[in-house]
Amino acid sequence: MGESTIVIDPGIWSEPQSLRGADAVLVTHQHADHADQARLAHLSCPIFAPASASLEQISFEPVHPGESIAVAGHAVRVVGGRHAPVLPVQEVCANVGYLIGDTYHPGDALVPPPIPVDTLLVPMQASWMKVSEGVQFLRNSRYERAIGIHDGQINDRAIASINHWYAIGSSGRYRYLTPGSAI
Repeated sequence: MGESTIVIDPGIWSEPQSLRGADAVLVTHQHADHADQARLAHLSCPIFAPASASLEQISFEPVHPGESIAVAGHAVRVVGGRHAPVLPVQEVCANVGYLIGDTYHPGDALVPPPIPVDTLLVPMQASWMKVSEGVQFLRNSRYERAIGIHDGQINDRAIASINHWYAIGSSGRYRYLTPGSAI
């Protein structure tokens, strides 16, 4: 199998080059910080998103929790179902996580991966979560390493603080990658 590039959640705060060379795009949910519809509308590669997502500006292949799909030569398992609520009375949208080989991306919900994974992607900040919930997600998941994501709204001081707590909560198996860096 040749190498391919799958981009997950290219939103309005994603780096401009994030879609360069994309062979496929996985969208966890409809919010603009995860799906920049203006940029996605011009892509020629397949886009996958929850079946009930409100993404009127783009064509996408609908996915459902519990199914397995083939994406750019990779087996992908769709996990989860609902976005974490910001407020208790809020109606929440569909949100899926993606298990791509041995890497897991939860989207905007802290649903642990259904199996042990090599790489766990863990949100660092969101209006729907506290750092302690991220640490609990780390403790509830089985993984070899964890990498922080979902940091577009926080400054360097907050990144340093969250990195500290996640490193403790992951027994040292956590790291943060700056935009443009790789594992």
